[in-house]
Amino acid sequence: MERKGCNMKHFLTVAAVTAAFGLGVAGAQAATLDDVKAKGFVQCGVSQGLPGFSNPDDQGNWSGIDVDYCRAVAAAIFGDADAVKYRALSAKERFTALQTGEVDILSRNTTWTMGRDTALGLNFAGVTYYDGQGFMVRKSMNLTSALELGGASVCTNTGTTTELNVADYFRANNLEYEIVAFEKADEVVQAYDAGRCDVYTTDASGLYAQRLKLTNPDEHMVLPEIISKEPLGPVVRQGDDQWFNIAKWVLFALINAEEMGVTAANAEEMKGSDNPGIKRLLGTEGAFGEGIGLGNDWAANAIMAVGNYGEMFDRNVGPDTPLGISRGQNDLWSRGGLQYAPPVR
Repeated sequence: MERKGCNMKHFLTVAAVTAAFGLGVAGAQAATLDDVKAKGFVQCGVSQGLPGFSNPDDQGNWSGIDVDYCRAVAAAIFGDADAVKYRALSAKERFTALQTGEVDILSRNTTWTMGRDTALGLNFAGVTYYDGQGFMVRKSMNLTSALELGGASVCTNTGTTTELNVADYFRANNLEYEIVAFEKADEVVQAYDAGRCDVYTTDASGLYAQRLKLTNPDEHMVLPEIISKEPLGPVVRQGDDQWFNIAKWVLFALINAEEMGVTAANAEEMKGSDNPGIKRLLGTEGAFGEGIGLGNDWAANAIMAVGNYGEMFDRNVGPDTPLGISRGQNDLWSRGGLQYAPPVR
């Protein structure tokens, strides 16, 4: 997949962006919410097509976890989950598109790293999917471990940290290898499928998703090793705390909703709950929408549009989907996973 990386030659620095647009960092992107309301939609940066995360069908209708998040943001703001326009972005161009204001939010299987969070004028709003980099090979190679990949040619994306992770892993294990890199995800898939390389590496979720695009998916397998931490989540520009708060709390609301048993189907009914946490979440007690510039039904609208986090996961990548991914570390903290959100109070 193309989600990672901090290769500075592939995107603009904060200084370059502010110099080009004559803006100071602090005020560079203030009042994003006002701009979004004025145009009537959220401009969301997504991938160029990754099943389960952000992928268009033949009619151009987008679906996936990252798309559902964008729909939830639109529902929180407008009460309309369809008030979104999608911009397909490669790994190379995604950060520049966000920095320069071409998109309002980037929801595109992107890894949260220190370099991105501090050097690019960006803020990560949270983690929608905890992931890690893996390797896919042909079953005919009869491999059981990535430690058997010495001398392999490895297909991956440019503009990501995938190459750095591979270099670290192979060097640490004294293995020779050759990188075969492409800009677009589909180019990587096609090259691997055509036999131009022995191995395809990206985040494990991406391997399961891209495997579906291969000519004979059942002839390929993902090796057991996970060689990196890849927390994926939505990104906004620095300099607009209100927009950053909206981005964070929409995600937190979806996670809290699952923990409280609030779903797309029962959210309206649950507004009558006596549980104070549910009442605050759904806007029937307190005025928490005011703090982020939205109506007090912002979370209720988001939940009714896409469901809670668990519904979003199961619908797009869960065990009953073609990807067949178990919740694992993406389960709630109360069930042994890592998903945990601050409370609405």
